[in-house]
Amino acid sequence: MATMESLIVTVNRIQRACTVLGDHGGDTNLPTLWEALPSVVVVGGQSSGKSSVLESIVGRDFLPRGSGIVTRRPLVLQLHKTERGLQEYGEFLHLPKKKFTDFSMVRKEIQDETDRMTGKSKQISPVPIHLSIYSPNVVNLTLIDLPGLTKVAVEGQPESIVQDIEIMVRSYVEKPNCIILAITPANQDIATSDAMKLSREVDPTGERTFGVLTKLDLMDKGTNAIDVLEGRAYPLQHPWVGIVNRSQADIKKNVDMIASRRKEREFFASSPDYGHLASKMGSEYLAKVLSKHLESVIRARLPGITSLINKSIEELEAELSHLGRSVAVDAGAQLYTILELCRAFDRIFKEHLDGGRPGGDRIYGVFDHQLPAALRKLPFDRHLSLQNIRKVVSEADGYQPHLIAPEQGYRRLIDGALNYFRGPAEASVDAVHFLLKELVRRSIAETQVRSL
Repeated sequence: MATMESLIVTVNRIQRACTVLGDHGGDTNLPTLWEALPSVVVVGGQSSGKSSVLESIVGRDFLPRGSGIVTRRPLVLQLHKTERGLQEYGEFLHLPKKKFTDFSMVRKEIQDETDRMTGKSKQISPVPIHLSIYSPNVVNLTLIDLPGLTKVAVEGQPESIVQDIEIMVRSYVEKPNCIILAITPANQDIATSDAMKLSREVDPTGERTFGVLTKLDLMDKGTNAIDVLEGRAYPLQHPWVGIVNRSQADIKKNVDMIASRRKEREFFASSPDYGHLASKMGSEYLAKVLSKHLESVIRARLPGITSLINKSIEELEAELSHLGRSVAVDAGAQLYTILELCRAFDRIFKEHLDGGRPGGDRIYGVFDHQLPAALRKLPFDRHLSLQNIRKVVSEADGYQPHLIAPEQGYRRLIDGALNYFRGPAEASVDAVHFLLKELVRRSIAETQVRSL
């Protein structure tokens, strides 16, 4: 049986396939495969420390930074644990087989790909960027980073940006398979936290929410967040986790994430307030808890995911069967397909004419019944009466009568008779033409059905 780690990898692959096919959830009210896949969505206000938490979990400095809205497209971050000694690298879904070993180039590519979709403006887009990171220093985990919640639009942003971001975030966190990672800075009143307010609205029982307190080291002296971390101030079904981010000075000095993790562990271990919680604090512990919980959710949802995939396969196969077999790509195969269809049409059309299929008998009926019946109604008895013949011959004699009737008189009699034939003959031709067109349409339809 597949391990849970391989299941997470499989879910990651399905997510990537969904994105390639245009199914990325978020902006649709219809049930999709993407929405059936469990994932961890990172939610927080601007400057809440979301980027620092993600970088701390990954152990690499790779996300764009700046003021205002930096994350303008969802970032699907898929972490893959590799064996010790292997080189770390990142890989984007839109740049397959291109490995980024320089994580500053990963940051640049995220920014460039965002600009390709949204332009240089500060607009947002629901189309996600897929980034996979392979490293021995991560756990198997999938995180979705969303734009930070904001209360006002700043210069360069559309007036609707506040509502647009909230709508996008809600479209993710409202889904029952979404695990919410709510980021709140510890130096902010928890009652005013945008992330906790939104998570409480969509997950009132706290069953899907993990609370994360950042910036614990920046709280005023003499204060702490023990009541929150121990679940008394704001209880959730999952324990709160405290995080100590890199300071702005550390970021400017390019302090690596390994050293930052070490400083984080030392902070909790030596803190008189949080020392007793040190084993359950920090970004490393958070990553392990999330990975384990994601595994359990996948295990619980696996039958439903399998059922949805099988149902989707059946629906697609039925649609493909209705559309017909695939058309070859190269010219030679296409020519062969065309010739095969022409031969099939020719065979079916002949069967309609010669027997075996209905149609030829109706054409025979035109000549055997319709045309003779029309001819019998022609006024030949009047046209060939002695009186009419005498009149025609007399008109042909002119002013000088002949002993023998002239040829011109006979010709006039024949031409007149032929004119009577014209109407029934044309009607018979039209009837046969109509029947042939009907047989052609029927033969084409039967050829298409046979070719499926």
